[in-house]
Order: sequence, then structure tokens, then C-alpha cells
Amino acid sequence: MKHEQKPNAFTIPVRIYYAETDAGGVVYHSKYLDLFERCRTEWLRQLGHEQRDLIRDHNLVFVVRNINIDYLKPGRLDDLLHIGLEVEKLGRSQIIFGQHVRRENPDADGGWEELATATVQIVCVNFEKMKSAPIPDWLRAKLETLQ
Repeated sequence: MKHEQKPNAFTIPVRIYYAETDAGGVVYHSKYLDLFERCRTEWLRQLGHEQRDLIRDHNLVFVVRNINIDYLKPGRLDDLLHIGLEVEKLGRSQIIFGQHVRRENPDADGGWEELATATVQIVCVNFEKMKSAPIPDWLRAKLETLQ
């Protein structure tokens, strides 16, 4: 399967450590949630926004509302995985991401094999009230360039 990076895509490399695996050395299924979260956090940081600063300066936080994961192949101890995202939809107060976990494999078509895919819906929330809030214009302008 050939994977070309789209303009709205972002990817980080992550090495799998012992603590992220089960007794057989396979990445434990819930760890994929952590990997996807790490990717979204680094994506936001690359846009110039730290999560703690959004809370402190703007009273905003992004929370997961819905996630759907397909596990396709096992990740294993010591694998170097590539965790990625693409902005699929930008709403008034939500962002829907397509996310993936890939491993380099020279024998695979395009040199990569997909281990897991996910659709993740996050919502912008007023931190004090814990209620949905519109994505601010200054942030929306950056996000719109990524669609």
C-alpha cells in the first residue's frame, strides 16, 4: 500500500518500549490511544500551541469525544513506528482526524505497512465550564490551511 504525505498530514517516529507491550512483546491495544494522543499533541505544538498554554491563556482544551480504531497488524517490542494524522474535517468546535500507525517494511508495496488506523473526533472545550466552545478564529485560521 503506497502512502504519500498530504499537505494536511503530520507524522512522528516512536520507538516501542517494553512497558508498551504485553507478555508476548506485542503492543498492547490501549497503547495505540497514547500514541495517537502523542501525535496530536506534537502536531498542535508544531502549529505553535502548547496545551498548557491554551488552558492558561485561553481557557481552552481539546478532548476526545469519539474514537474508532481498526487494528490491522501487531506492533512489536523495539519497532520504530510512524504515528500520523490528517485533518479530515474542521467544524465549528470540533476536528476530525484520520490517524494511522505505520511500520517501514521494504517488502511492502510503497515500503510501509499499516498496523492501525483510527478516526478521532476532538472537541474544543471551555476548561472551566467543561462545555463545548467554538474554535477561536486565530486558531481556526491556522487549521483551515491544513484541510
